[in-house]
Amino acid sequence: MRLPDDQDIPAQINIVPMIDVVFAILTFFIFSSLSLTSTGGLPVDLPKAGTQQEQTLGEADIILTIDSQGQITVNDKQVDIQNLTQEVQGIVGNSQGQLVAVSADQNSNYGNFVAVMDSLRQIPGLRIAVETQRQ
Repeated sequence: MRLPDDQDIPAQINIVPMIDVVFAILTFFIFSSLSLTSTGGLPVDLPKAGTQQEQTLGEADIILTIDSQGQITVNDKQVDIQNLTQEVQGIVGNSQGQLVAVSADQNSNYGNFVAVMDSLRQIPGLRIAVETQRQ
């Protein structure tokens, strides 16, 4: 009795397990890079607060940053305080409930912070979150 010849069957490579492993590695790197990335804005030295409430800023529609020199940026675009309301209103449009995350360096001028908050409060339906560090 003769066994079937292996030479008649063409060689096959099953790539399904390899695709599963590559997909699992890709998923791991995507999720790990999302947890390591900054939420946006410029790097600032945030003030500390003990009564802060946790909120994920991934849902923030607009990132507003005030650096230690008083420069204001909205979504990485430098803006003058006189044009801040128009700039944010242009981004928000007619949407209600948009979230603005305000990051102010602890060494920035308090007057700049108040002027920014005053400008933002002129926009109806805008939600404002002030970023701080945990004490």
